[in-house]
Amino acid sequence: MTQKNNTYSESLEDYLEAINMLGGSHVRSVDIANQLQISKASVNRAVNTLMDNGLVQKELYGDISLTKEGRENSERVLKKHLLIKKFLIEILGVEEKMANDEACGIEHNISEDTAEKLECLMENLINKKS
Repeated sequence: MTQKNNTYSESLEDYLEAINMLGGSHVRSVDIANQLQISKASVNRAVNTLMDNGLVQKELYGDISLTKEGRENSERVLKKHLLIKKFLIEILGVEEKMANDEACGIEHNISEDTAEKLECLMENLINKKS
């Protein structure tokens, strides 16, 4: 099994990714809850953990913004997600919704090195098709 490069849980990475997809700054808890289809109370607990890890900042009863470290982590996860989704759709012919759902699980379990190798493989396969 491949080692991950960080110590954040899949769940926390999902929160970071959602905040990034919602703009990365001045994000409301309710919007995160809607994006992830979870309760606002769950979002509040996760945001507290993200704050403890220095990944987000939050004003008291206010909006949530990614810190520099939080943005870097969220962009890394999102990049893997998009890469895997593209591979599943364009190379394997998986339907888009299924590819998106499966990319959500895979993105947390591959290393940066594996993601880079997958990207090179995709480029080679796409160039051969051209």
